[in-house]
Amino acid sequence: MKANPGTGPRYALLSVSDKRGITQFAQQLLDLNFKLLSTGGTKSLLIEAGLSVTGVSEHTGFVEIMDGRVKTLHPRIHGGILGRQQDQDIMQELDIPPIDLVIVNLYPFEATTANAKCSLAEAIENIDIGGPAMVRAAAKNHQRVTVVVNPNNYDSVAEELAESGEVSERTRFTLATEAFAHTSRYDGLVAAYLSRRSGEDGPPQKFPDYFTPQFRQRQELRYGENPHQDAGFYVDSAVEHTGIAAARQLQGKALSYNNINDADAAFECVTQFGEQPACVIVKHANPCGVAIAAKNTEAYLHAFATDPVSSFGGVIAFNQEVDVETAVTITDKQFVEVVIAPNFSRDAQERFAEKQNLRLLLCGVTPPPTENLHFHRVSGGLLVQQKDQNRVERDNCDCVSNRQPSEQEWLDLLFAWKVARVVKSNAIVYAAGGRTLGVGAGQMSRVDSARVASWKAADAGLILQGASMASDAFFPFRDGIDTAAKAGIKAVIQPGGSLRDAEVIAAANEHGLAMVFTGVRHFRH
Repeated sequence: MKANPGTGPRYALLSVSDKRGITQFAQQLLDLNFKLLSTGGTKSLLIEAGLSVTGVSEHTGFVEIMDGRVKTLHPRIHGGILGRQQDQDIMQELDIPPIDLVIVNLYPFEATTANAKCSLAEAIENIDIGGPAMVRAAAKNHQRVTVVVNPNNYDSVAEELAESGEVSERTRFTLATEAFAHTSRYDGLVAAYLSRRSGEDGPPQKFPDYFTPQFRQRQELRYGENPHQDAGFYVDSAVEHTGIAAARQLQGKALSYNNINDADAAFECVTQFGEQPACVIVKHANPCGVAIAAKNTEAYLHAFATDPVSSFGGVIAFNQEVDVETAVTITDKQFVEVVIAPNFSRDAQERFAEKQNLRLLLCGVTPPPTENLHFHRVSGGLLVQQKDQNRVERDNCDCVSNRQPSEQEWLDLLFAWKVARVVKSNAIVYAAGGRTLGVGAGQMSRVDSARVASWKAADAGLILQGASMASDAFFPFRDGIDTAAKAGIKAVIQPGGSLRDAEVIAAANEHGLAMVFTGVRHFRH
């Protein structure tokens, strides 16, 4: 690294809560002839590392007061950050040296308040005042000052300084934009936390009065749901990136809006099956075929067989590494837009590479964090809810029919239930032997969904005799049970809770069906 060609030291101010990489970055700045200013824990860390650091109080000539609440709010700090070319005379008169680099990130308010034992007083003490002021000042004056709030940017800034002695105008602008986003999100977190509280007494509200989510653009899309709509893909700043937001594209055309939407639906469904090899085929955000099996190829073939027509041009997701046998089977069998898996063998990638437009997404199978929120825009507002993360196990179910499900029927019921929870309402899923046989989605009446699922099975040449059925919500009338029984269904899983539950149970008993209630509804619109 070459030294700064300037005649005197340039000042860098370092005050970070996230101390990843700060010691190494500080050493790089010293090697470039920067003079370091620092405060509190950052200063102590740098001194322990043997680096030369000047305390802010020494620089300003004013001691920290009020238990550290006031230390950087001083004209020699903010004048040094905000000073412009036309301010040089007053800066020289008042002995305010310019500060060229501001490396600051803020008190750990989010981490502190995430602790259930955090008191309101503790939360308030972790509201940063001086930090945002310095960050915003530096970002405002980005024509001269470089502001760094993210440790991931240390290396690139150090490289630019080493190569040319300065940070480019474009980089300063980009970093300033990120800095304003950083303080904006921070202020939103504070407002949301405080608006959920009404002082120390009483439980906090489930949702804040003020809600300011932040998303960062990952890519601009070719278009939205239709070619006349512009679109972009944004990732949530509030959660660790998982799922489709963290997927890595290995080949193929750029992802479209509909590709991403379908890929997310496929990913959510396939992650439910743990280590059991599973395949999900999605078309227009609904699973049209799902199966589990001993290996991927078998799971794919069973999923495809559910609805070969709808599978054309769909999105396929696996929860296991895709081998070349599976890749060959898929490419010989159908046209596919996207294939998602936690890994692809080298031979599989070579096979898929023969289809240049096919998108391959490398995506882990860890489901998103349970604190994820789901947003739905409405005219003039936003609907916000917790994501539907409920999982039903056999022990949670209540058999309400005269006949108990057999062991195989229990397996089929729970499998069908996992699929039904990701199918658009009204949702009916017929399944047997770890595979879907018919899916009825998005109909205005539940009995119509049951009929659609039957038609799908018949069109695919699949036999429903002895199969099981899952319904995402209760049956308001017995007609859905009658339709299923006529198709050959022998076991039903549904939430229960209808005013006519007794009538529906009676219908199940008349047909000799086993029926279990989950007590959980899975509407999805």
